[in-house]
Amino acid sequence: MTLRFDRRDASDTLIAEISPLANWRLWAVPLLLLLVAGAWIHSRAATQTPAATAMKTPVAIPVGVAIAARSDFDVSLAGLGTVTPLTTVSVKTQIAGRITKIGFEEGQLVKEGDFLIEIDPRPYEHALEQAQGQIMRDRALLKNAELDLERYKRLSRGNYISQQQIDTQDSLVHQYRGAVKIDEGQVGGAQLNLEYSRIAAPISGRVGLRQVDVGNFAQPGDATGLVVLTQLQPINVVFPVAEDHVPRIMRQIGEGKRLTVVAYDRSGRRKLAEGRLATVDNQIDTTTGTVKLKAWFENRDFALFPNQFVNIRLTVETLSDVVVVPTASVQYGPTGAFAYVVSDEGNAVPQAIKTGPVEGEHIAVLEGLAPGARVVVSGADRLRDGSKVKAASE
Repeated sequence: MTLRFDRRDASDTLIAEISPLANWRLWAVPLLLLLVAGAWIHSRAATQTPAATAMKTPVAIPVGVAIAARSDFDVSLAGLGTVTPLTTVSVKTQIAGRITKIGFEEGQLVKEGDFLIEIDPRPYEHALEQAQGQIMRDRALLKNAELDLERYKRLSRGNYISQQQIDTQDSLVHQYRGAVKIDEGQVGGAQLNLEYSRIAAPISGRVGLRQVDVGNFAQPGDATGLVVLTQLQPINVVFPVAEDHVPRIMRQIGEGKRLTVVAYDRSGRRKLAEGRLATVDNQIDTTTGTVKLKAWFENRDFALFPNQFVNIRLTVETLSDVVVVPTASVQYGPTGAFAYVVSDEGNAVPQAIKTGPVEGEHIAVLEGLAPGARVVVSGADRLRDGSKVKAASE
């Protein structure tokens, strides 16, 4: 038996068997690539969604906000002052003698004329009695001499006595009158010394620590004195200000205005007393460029004490109806001062302003800011023009 192989038929059969496999590879590879690309795109989209959302919706920056208000604003000058009493008296004796009595307690408040110290008065009482006796004798001699003069004058009318005798008697009368005058002075001096033996307070004030005790011998030449008396009501405070402020102060004084002065403690927080400007020194200290001012305080509660250091605020003038904001809201840039104003939409917008005087934690804004505007007082370092903000209290 003979076999024949038909080449054309075999070729067709081979092609028919291979064609389905080739067609599957042609469409499977692109499909696989599409699946991989889809997975990659999905993963990229998943990782970038938060950032993209954040860019579309910016996060509001929390800030502190204050309201610009319109009010009167006091312009004041600050200085360090020294409390100075109006009067300080070192009480001394005007006569010599032994101290027999002390009529005060150390630190006591006394009034003018109150008894303080007694010097032994007995020697001066005796001196007064002696002077009084002397004047009594001389007055008697004067009276007798005057009577003799009248007799001589009557006798002279009948030429019973010479003119020389009349003149001699007249001279004697004048001598006795002079002696009486001297005696009157001695009596007055003795009375004054007796008054000096009882020492009274020359002013009202506080008594310091006494320098002597009962039994000590006091005399006018003692350097330390007996006690120091200091007036506390009213009291002064002397403080310096820079010479640049002198024209403004003098202008207010020239207009007859009463300038208020407030004294604070060393920390500058607690108010001690309120008074008024009393006077300005007549020259500027060339070494410091300052001039001394003196303020007057009633000091009713004795809050001010002599030689105490206090912080002083002198109100020079009052600006009426100006916009006032916290000093923390004012920023400074290349073009000058500005403040971030929060718009109705919640955006921070820088606003150029013209500032005025500063008083404590507030500053006057002369131009550029309307009353009621919301200004940023904290967190401004993170802001830019148009930044979305949220008030910390909201």
